Amino acid sequence: MKVTNEKEEMKTLVAVSNKLQQDGFTENFVIDERGMHSMNSKKRYSPENVRIVSFFRFEGDSDPADNSIMYAIETSDGVKGSIADAYGHYADTRVTKFMTEVEAIMKKGHHEPYASE
Repeated sequence: MKVTNEKEEMKTLVAVSNKLQQDGFTENFVIDERGMHSMNSKKRYSPENVRIVSFFRFEGDSDPADNSIMYAIETSDGVKGSIADAYGHYADTRVTKFMTEVEAIMKKGHHEPYASE
Protein backbone atom coordinates (compact mmCIF):
# COMPACT_ATOMS: atom_id res chain seq x y z
CA MET A 1 0.00 0.00 0.00
CA LYS A 2 1.48 3.32 -1.08
CA VAL A 3 1.07 6.18 1.38
CA THR A 4 1.30 9.61 -0.23
CA ASN A 5 1.32 13.10 1.09
CA GLU A 6 -1.54 15.19 -0.34
CA LYS A 7 0.72 18.27 -0.55
CA GLU A 8 3.16 16.39 -2.74
CA GLU A 9 0.35 15.18 -4.97
CA MET A 10 -0.97 18.74 -5.39
CA LYS A 11 2.10 20.00 -7.25
CA THR A 12 0.61 19.93 -10.74
CA LEU A 13 -2.25 21.77 -12.38
CA VAL A 14 -3.87 18.46 -13.32
CA ALA A 15 -3.69 17.14 -9.73
CA VAL A 16 -5.22 20.32 -8.32
CA SER A 17 -7.90 20.35 -10.99
CA ASN A 18 -8.83 16.74 -10.17
CA LYS A 19 -8.93 17.48 -6.42
CA LEU A 20 -11.11 20.55 -6.95
CA GLN A 21 -13.49 18.45 -9.06
CA GLN A 22 -13.72 15.90 -6.23
CA ASP A 23 -14.44 18.75 -3.79
CA GLY A 24 -17.40 19.98 -5.85
CA PHE A 25 -15.71 22.70 -7.92
CA THR A 26 -17.09 21.26 -11.14
CA GLU A 27 -17.95 24.32 -13.23
CA ASN A 28 -15.49 25.67 -15.76
CA PHE A 29 -15.46 29.45 -15.93
CA VAL A 30 -14.21 31.73 -18.68
CA ILE A 31 -13.45 35.44 -18.47
CA ASP A 32 -13.89 37.66 -21.48
CA GLU A 33 -14.39 41.36 -22.07
CA ARG A 34 -17.96 41.15 -20.66
CA GLY A 35 -17.00 39.42 -17.39
CA MET A 36 -16.93 35.83 -16.17
CA HIS A 37 -19.34 33.20 -17.43
CA SER A 38 -20.08 29.55 -16.88
CA MET A 39 -19.18 27.25 -19.74
CA ASN A 40 -22.22 25.04 -19.04
CA SER A 41 -25.03 27.44 -18.18
CA LYS A 42 -23.57 30.49 -19.95
CA LYS A 43 -24.65 32.54 -16.91
CA ARG A 44 -22.57 35.70 -16.44
CA TYR A 45 -21.06 36.95 -13.18
CA SER A 46 -19.62 40.30 -12.19
CA PRO A 47 -16.75 40.57 -9.68
CA GLU A 48 -19.29 41.40 -6.94
CA ASN A 49 -20.85 37.95 -7.39
CA VAL A 50 -17.62 35.96 -7.15
CA ARG A 51 -15.49 34.80 -4.25
CA ILE A 52 -12.03 33.29 -4.61
CA VAL A 53 -12.10 30.31 -2.24
CA SER A 54 -8.48 29.38 -2.89
CA PHE A 55 -5.78 29.63 -5.50
CA PHE A 56 -2.77 27.55 -6.48
CA ARG A 57 0.37 28.78 -8.25
CA PHE A 58 2.59 26.58 -10.35
CA GLU A 59 6.07 27.53 -11.50
CA GLY A 60 7.84 25.84 -14.36
CA ASP A 61 11.27 24.45 -13.53
CA SER A 62 13.02 26.04 -16.47
CA ASP A 63 10.56 28.07 -18.53
CA PRO A 64 8.68 31.13 -17.22
CA ALA A 65 5.99 30.40 -19.81
CA ASP A 66 5.08 27.39 -17.67
CA ASN A 67 3.91 29.58 -14.77
CA SER A 68 0.20 29.23 -14.11
CA ILE A 69 -2.44 29.83 -11.49
CA MET A 70 -5.65 27.96 -10.73
CA TYR A 71 -8.49 29.75 -8.92
CA ALA A 72 -11.18 27.86 -6.98
CA ILE A 73 -14.27 30.06 -7.26
CA GLU A 74 -17.73 30.19 -5.71
CA THR A 75 -20.46 32.44 -7.06
CA SER A 76 -23.15 34.21 -5.06
CA ASP A 77 -25.73 31.68 -6.32
CA GLY A 78 -23.65 28.74 -5.07
CA VAL A 79 -21.98 27.59 -8.27
CA LYS A 80 -18.48 26.25 -7.61
CA GLY A 81 -15.83 25.96 -10.24
CA SER A 82 -12.39 26.94 -11.37
CA ILE A 83 -10.45 28.96 -13.86
CA ALA A 84 -6.81 28.63 -14.82
CA ASP A 85 -4.50 31.25 -16.27
CA ALA A 86 -0.85 31.92 -16.86
CA TYR A 87 0.67 34.51 -14.58
CA GLY A 88 3.37 37.05 -15.00
CA HIS A 89 4.23 38.18 -18.50
CA TYR A 90 1.99 35.58 -20.17
CA ALA A 91 -1.16 36.23 -18.11
CA ASP A 92 -4.45 37.00 -19.82
CA THR A 93 -5.06 40.64 -18.90
CA ARG A 94 -8.84 40.06 -18.73
CA VAL A 95 -8.43 37.32 -16.11
CA THR A 96 -5.90 39.37 -14.14
CA LYS A 97 -8.16 42.46 -14.13
CA PHE A 98 -11.28 40.49 -13.13
CA MET A 99 -9.54 38.61 -10.32
CA THR A 100 -7.94 41.82 -9.04
CA GLU A 101 -11.42 43.37 -8.83
CA VAL A 102 -12.74 40.30 -6.97
CA GLU A 103 -9.83 40.45 -4.50
CA ALA A 104 -10.38 44.20 -3.91
CA ILE A 105 -14.07 43.63 -3.16
CA MET A 106 -13.26 40.74 -0.80
CA LYS A 107 -10.69 42.87 1.06
CA LYS A 108 -13.27 45.62 1.56
CA GLY A 109 -15.66 43.08 3.09
CA HIS A 110 -18.32 43.51 0.41
CA HIS A 111 -19.11 39.84 0.00
CA GLU A 112 -22.34 39.62 1.97
CA PRO A 113 -23.58 36.47 0.16
CA TYR A 114 -20.85 34.60 2.08
CA ALA A 115 -21.48 36.16 5.49
CA SER A 116 -22.82 32.90 6.91
CA GLU A 117 -19.47 31.18 6.57
